Amino acid sequence: MAGRIRQADVDEVKARTNIADIIGERVALKPAGVGAMKGLCPFHDERSPSFNVRPQAGFYHCFGCGESGDVYSFLRAMDHVTFTEAVERLAGKIGYTLHYEDGGAAPETTGRARLYAANAAAAEYFRAQLVSPEADIARRFLGERGFDAGAAAHFGVGYAPKGWSNMHAALRDKGFTDDILSAAGLVSQGQRGVYDRFRGRVVWPIRDVTGQVIGFGARRLFDDDNGPKYLNTPETAIYKKAQVLYGLDLAKRDISREHRVVVVEGYTDVMACHLAGVTTAIATCGTAFGSDHITVLRRVMGDDSAAGEVVFTFDPDAAGQKAALRAFADAKRFNAQTYVATGPEGLDPCDLRLQRGDGAVRTLMEAKVPMVEFVIDQRITGFDLASVEGRVGALRAAAPVVAELRDPLLQPEYVRVLARRLGLDTEDVRREVERAARGASSRPERSTNAPTDEAAGDAPVVRVTLASLPQNPDAALERDALKGFLQFGHRLDAELIDRALALPMRHPALDAVRQAVASAPDRTKVGWSMDAVTAVREPFRGLGGELLASDFPALTDDAAVASTASLARRLILRGIEAEKAELLGAIQRVPADSVEGRGIRLRLHELDQDRRRLADEE
Repeated sequence: MAGRIRQADVDEVKARTNIADIIGERVALKPAGVGAMKGLCPFHDERSPSFNVRPQAGFYHCFGCGESGDVYSFLRAMDHVTFTEAVERLAGKIGYTLHYEDGGAAPETTGRARLYAANAAAAEYFRAQLVSPEADIARRFLGERGFDAGAAAHFGVGYAPKGWSNMHAALRDKGFTDDILSAAGLVSQGQRGVYDRFRGRVVWPIRDVTGQVIGFGARRLFDDDNGPKYLNTPETAIYKKAQVLYGLDLAKRDISREHRVVVVEGYTDVMACHLAGVTTAIATCGTAFGSDHITVLRRVMGDDSAAGEVVFTFDPDAAGQKAALRAFADAKRFNAQTYVATGPEGLDPCDLRLQRGDGAVRTLMEAKVPMVEFVIDQRITGFDLASVEGRVGALRAAAPVVAELRDPLLQPEYVRVLARRLGLDTEDVRREVERAARGASSRPERSTNAPTDEAAGDAPVVRVTLASLPQNPDAALERDALKGFLQFGHRLDAELIDRALALPMRHPALDAVRQAVASAPDRTKVGWSMDAVTAVREPFRGLGGELLASDFPALTDDAAVASTASLARRLILRGIEAEKAELLGAIQRVPADSVEGRGIRLRLHELDQDRRRLADEE
């Protein structure tokens, strides 16, 4: 059995991996100063980005929740894999062959890697079955909806044969045990043993945002199939339907670039949209669109402003209207503007493309209406607006919708929209909206699980942050110098930085960080700064992470290096002045012609020369 991965390989894989690429698969990152990128934190829900990534340092840090680490810790936290699995996954991405130490500890394993492998093997099996004679019914199903073999291949669509254990037998031959197949949701246990979960169905692989297959959606094809029309993978360790969005792996780059996402209702609708050129379309998988889906999308969109768009497509029937109202309740958590697009004659994107072509699908998305207007219309539907009682009832039903708008420019406009819809006086509508707002504000808000530094029953831990540092010149000099040392230490003159780091800093928390940076054995090694931060003693480690991740005040890398060198010289000059002041005090207490007095004067002369030399280097 293989032992531990050789440390040199662990370091090499990290050095060859751009942490921004790995994090960027899940989080939309934007430039944020010299050598830094920023996005919405994947570890907690936030409205504005506080998650910083420094690719050169191979480090991330969230100023909101305090999470920080390297590319391995990111994968371990996000995908719940072991350290060994994280290294092996990244090595596979870059095509690097790992070496294991004989006699070392066996690689850690959680079984999650086998779940991914089982799903990948099942996806390949289903794709191969789509060309079999039995799959003619599946090919006809796809063809009747406008999808040829190329479209099926692009989306990985396959076919599950009718037999009870065809896939089970195929994957058993590949070395997958019944326990793994069951844990992956690929087989079920019956009275007569294990059998395939998906049988006689067209199958869509469902992938996570990184492109790994985590489950499947399958549509009934045969009349004698008594199961549900659509059957999905059950909840597993890697498949959480409340967080899964079909097509996100294909759409994520365009979503991030365009800050726009189109939410449709089914797998074929996603296919139709993408083939028609609407490449930001995604769909939920057997569950209603909810808050977890919003969290996932906001991170991919980089949804930190109102510039983005989220377009929902709903069937115009009662179920579609109910889905729209549910989506509105959750969609308020988007910063982006939300819209609804309803197809002509109730056609969904798949049928619209089939009947009227690709252009009609693109036009549908442009014919969207604001979600607020759509929900207002749904709320007032059914009231007799020709009667006074009907108009008043409609106003009371719709006023809470307008009251929930927090944009000070949007709300008065929608007061006027509602007044026009109902034929009522604008002032009457405004008063009812204000009354609805007061009623909402009097209800208790949901408690949040915001991180705290105080455990129940324990004394609070004083956590020093950049924001809590004193606002004085000494602290500012030490703060900015440490930022530069951590972020650009690999490009700085080692002798200069060593000399600056040898001098104690006046703020205790910053001095704790200085000690860890000074103890770093090799500032040319990839990842040295993260190792230094990890070595900072508590409770100051979080401050070290902030210093490494925060913006450095410079326009370019070269300017940042020059500025850091200048800060190092300022620290040294400050130390020289402090030593001079101490010596000038001491010389008053000893005879001028004594050995000690002559030694002090000699040292003062050396300090003056050193000061002039440093000043000339500026």
